Amino acid sequence: QVQLVESGGGLVQAGGSLRLSCAASGRTFSSYSMGWFRQAPGMEREFVAAITGSGGFTRNADSVKGRFTISRDNAKNTVYLQMNSLKAEDTAVYYCAARTGPIMTIDSRYDYWGQGTQVTVSS
Repeated sequence: QVQLVESGGGLVQAGGSLRLSCAASGRTFSSYSMGWFRQAPGMEREFVAAITGSGGFTRNADSVKGRFTISRDNAKNTVYLQMNSLKAEDTAVYYCAARTGPIMTIDSRYDYWGQGTQVTVSS
């Protein structure tokens, strides 16, 4: 069982930056691939970025390439999402998720989810 708690969301102007954190419980954090997803009002949840358990491989959605970076610190049981050059269309609730096995871009393949953190980008 893994419990995930996101933090770091807030209100930021377009062009600004935010760093989201997701703290995980448990002693086997490094065995989980981690993903970030987001859901805007009236929209389906969409993949943002994912990282393998070791942190050696990452994958980003095309919409955030060159702007967002996913990373993790297994000693701190935490995964991060650094978001730069934010746009109004990045406004959403951001969720972190965990799964055993390789990274996936499909949300239904993730076993554990956080409660989400709101990111609002003003234009």
